[in-house]
Amino acid sequence: MLTTSRLVLRETADRDVESVFEMESDPVAMRYWSRPPMREIAEAREAVQRARTYFSAREGLRWSVCRAADDLMLGHVSVFDFSEQNRRAEIGYGLARRHWGQGFMHEALTAVIDFAFGPLGLRRLEADTDPRNRASLRALERLGFTREGLLRERWQVGDEISDSALWGLLAREWRERRPGG
Repeated sequence: MLTTSRLVLRETADRDVESVFEMESDPVAMRYWSRPPMREIAEAREAVQRARTYFSAREGLRWSVCRAADDLMLGHVSVFDFSEQNRRAEIGYGLARRHWGQGFMHEALTAVIDFAFGPLGLRRLEADTDPRNRASLRALERLGFTREGLLRERWQVGDEISDSALWGLLAREWRERRPGG
């Protein structure tokens, strides 16, 4: 569990199913994801069950981003695709649309990056985002990520084909940016 001034980042739980469905069935929130929006609540149940196995299966870590005041799940942050030899992993995140623009994701990502470069001992984090997703690009830039490349026509969701912008952040860069780093 990770905590910030307004948030608790905790293991995904069965009580998160409705929040997962709210976020991942919203075509606007899912606009730049690599899969289409959910159509049925059963998909959210399956997603929650899968998320609960990530750590034990050594596939990754997924935190439900929750308001500290009432434990309402706002979104999630994942660290996955670990390379232990190279001390690197990928980071991914999503937030329900009604919580956009309130600084929640920046707060959550800061806590996860501190954890990744602290207790997890990673040297590098990577992010893959649709270059049309301006909010995600701004979030990564604000956190100190550097755009390192573009993979053209990488994803196809339905009939739409999109590119991937690849971003990286090094532990030493993060420490230089953080107060007291």
